Amino acid sequence: MRQVEGAPGASGLLAFGVKGGIEAGVCVIEAAQFMSHLANIGDTRTLIIHPASTTHRQLDEAQQAAAGVRPDMIRLSVGCEHIDDILWDLDQALSRA
Repeated sequence: MRQVEGAPGASGLLAFGVKGGIEAGVCVIEAAQFMSHLANIGDTRTLIIHPASTTHRQLDEAQQAAAGVRPDMIRLSVGCEHIDDILWDLDQALSRA
């Protein structure tokens, strides 16, 4: 595992909803400045995506729901950057939604 500031590095994948549905989800992604808007996971960079409007957009609402993708869902794959940078970008992006 890669060392981060002398300690073992770690990563995580989390998904959460935002108030305001699909429009707010898209707004969060567009407001992100530091995080990369990419669909892959497990990168060394922090990645953020709105699955309903990207990776699952070809599905109708019922199919998205069956796949566990809600209109308000944001998926975040945490990279190796400093946590303060990640939290800053997430906070400022969420505040715009």
